Amino acid sequence: MDANTQASHAPLAGRYFDGQSSRLYHVTLSVRDGVAVLAGDIERSCPLGELHVSERSSHAVRKVSFPDGAYLEIADQAAFNDMLHATGHRDGWVVRLQQSWRGALLATVATIVALWLSYQYLLPLAAKGIAYALPQSVERQLGQGVLDMLDRHVFAPSQLAGARQQALRNQFARLATPGDSTPAHRIVFRKSKIGPNAFALPSGDIVLTDEMIELLPDDQAIMGVLAHELGHLQQRHLTRRIIQTSAVGAGAALLFGDVSTVVATLPPLLLDLKYSRDVERDADDYAIAMLRQNGIALEHLAQVFVALGKLDQGTPYLSSHPASTERIERIRAAQR
Repeated sequence: MDANTQASHAPLAGRYFDGQSSRLYHVTLSVRDGVAVLAGDIERSCPLGELHVSERSSHAVRKVSFPDGAYLEIADQAAFNDMLHATGHRDGWVVRLQQSWRGALLATVATIVALWLSYQYLLPLAAKGIAYALPQSVERQLGQGVLDMLDRHVFAPSQLAGARQQALRNQFARLATPGDSTPAHRIVFRKSKIGPNAFALPSGDIVLTDEMIELLPDDQAIMGVLAHELGHLQQRHLTRRIIQTSAVGAGAALLFGDVSTVVATLPPLLLDLKYSRDVERDADDYAIAMLRQNGIALEHLAQVFVALGKLDQGTPYLSSHPASTERIERIRAAQR
């Protein structure tokens, strides 16, 4: 309370507690010459500047606290507000905002904007930092658990001849990769119940389905797909996406090694995985650089998306790796 204004008001009934016991004292509160005066079951006085008044609320009783821990409850809020106004007391700006519909609306809008900015910028940045901080053992456990689950529900053993599988692995292994390091990886082949697909797991497994191999025009196009998925591994895109999608819970689970709950949510995520345009551009750029480095024409990579574009739009790989005209033109432009 403030004492810079002198006021004379009719005494207000209140309930006083000494802060030491549960005993209730019925008192009246009045203000005289900048001093709060209590009368009734107990008598005491205190300068207004030493008292603390609780925030205004629509339903709760307002409380006046004394320096020694005692406090006073005033039930007649309207009369008490008049007394406070007469003494020059003003609520803080936060309380005034809470009591104003304009302030509440402004706070709501500010909260929504802050959450949107956090989701768009802070969360991806945090997810990237967590992904690069993860031990490789955690990522291997995460990826292997997901592959095991997919093998039970989505995949069947590959029908591709073992010699053909090994030939593709050997061909990709002979390719030089961009940058100073190559992500640890292995290529695994599966027959899929959901059509052409390819994706890279955090464990380093690059899954390539028989249906994708049958769809592509030549082995060089297959190398383009594998290079694209290696780009996702290089940037830890899937791990970052997992952390972003599950936010704090997944990040904590991954950091502390409890990946079982995260693994359980990954198969649906993989089957409906929609990377952002920036992420796909990063993986495309990695594939472009890798093919260039090995003297492979970029048209082979462009033909991957041409072939996918002829499929039904419900194809999982197509929904997660949009085969847009823009991407095809961008790959072809990089060849010039």
